[in-house]
Amino acid sequence: MSCTSLINSQAKIRYGCILGILLLIILINPAQAQQIDILLKGGHVIDPKNDIDYPMDVAIADGKILQVASNISTDNASKVVNVSGLYVTPGLIDMHAHLFQGHDNSSWLANAHGSVAPDAFTFRSGITTIVDAGSSGWRNFPKFKQQTIDKSNTRVLAFFSIVGEGMQGRHTAQNLNDMEPVVTSLIAKQYSDYIVGIKKHHYMGSDFIPVERAVKAAELANIPVMVDFGDADPPLSLETLFMEKLRPGDMFTHTYSFTPNRGEIVDENFEVKPIIFEAQERGIVFDVGHGQGSWIWHQAIPSFEQGFYPDVISTDLHIWSMNHAMKDMNNVMSKLLSMGMSLQDVILRSTWNPAQYIKRKDLGHLTEGADADIAVINLIDGEFGYLDSLLKTMKGNKKLETELTILNGRVMWDLNGMASPEWDELPGDRYGW
Repeated sequence: MSCTSLINSQAKIRYGCILGILLLIILINPAQAQQIDILLKGGHVIDPKNDIDYPMDVAIADGKILQVASNISTDNASKVVNVSGLYVTPGLIDMHAHLFQGHDNSSWLANAHGSVAPDAFTFRSGITTIVDAGSSGWRNFPKFKQQTIDKSNTRVLAFFSIVGEGMQGRHTAQNLNDMEPVVTSLIAKQYSDYIVGIKKHHYMGSDFIPVERAVKAAELANIPVMVDFGDADPPLSLETLFMEKLRPGDMFTHTYSFTPNRGEIVDENFEVKPIIFEAQERGIVFDVGHGQGSWIWHQAIPSFEQGFYPDVISTDLHIWSMNHAMKDMNNVMSKLLSMGMSLQDVILRSTWNPAQYIKRKDLGHLTEGADADIAVINLIDGEFGYLDSLLKTMKGNKKLETELTILNGRVMWDLNGMASPEWDELPGDRYGW
């Protein structure tokens, strides 16, 4: 071999080695090779789907999770946010709210004053995805989409009512002629990017017809049912509902309610009814659905003491609940934490669990490549009081507060300006714009 050939061969080997090393760096640590838009540094990550529960950094690029790892370099980061002492979780999912805000004065929650605008209440509590629970039906879902879903920064999904007019009032909830399973399923399929389930609610008849029609529509559309149960007089059987009418994956909301015709989960001796454990084992999903009237301490506390936990934490947000005992998602989560649920379980029931139950497994986790929906939460020790729907107080020593909410890589809520530069660092006119 000539000297020139030898030199060329050595150069090719060196070049190949350099390429190999660069490729290895990219494969092992993509955040080292790509520009990072936001780097959350020093927080304690809780990501139940991926079994992460320890200090990690989170890198965001192009609206996606780029990397979750220890000690990610700041070299390529446009913005570094120090979140030491805080918890970094997937963006919270509130699976039960009422968001079809409008001006129909004859209505209750459908296109009415009783529902609320999502963006006003979501980001400040770490919520990036919120699910309307039946405010609209097949007749008015397009209006709900136009008025609320399309105009919200929050990701808004929906259970929609088996009643075509949605939740206009208890009078319309009795109209069996407006409960059309086939039409309901067709609309659900047409808007499958947004509709994640069917809601049955506030029926006062002593039969299971609305449940059966909701389940039929859900079967046709391959989505779950959420049931608000208990207006019949005499009460209908919880055992029949759980073991015969609903399917595994269907949902029972307002778990800790206490109303005369409902059939509570805790009996008069403060014992959790055996059928509740059996139903949960069968796969019935128990949703908190706190609301104004559906959180009673003598239902919730005995349940916890006897080992029964809800599967999903949700608010049932509307104008009557937000200024009552419910307040917001962080307050509801804090109640369960103060009753003894671990922080990891609270986060699980506010992120990955609801994502699975609504069949949106693209949400509720921090997997690399997933949408960068993130909540940064402060766990505060102190003395706090938590109200139930009867305005009775339970004392607690833990409270959750959202510091930072990120949706698709964009900061939507920054309680203390931690993701923003100091006021004197920005050039420009006297307003810093």
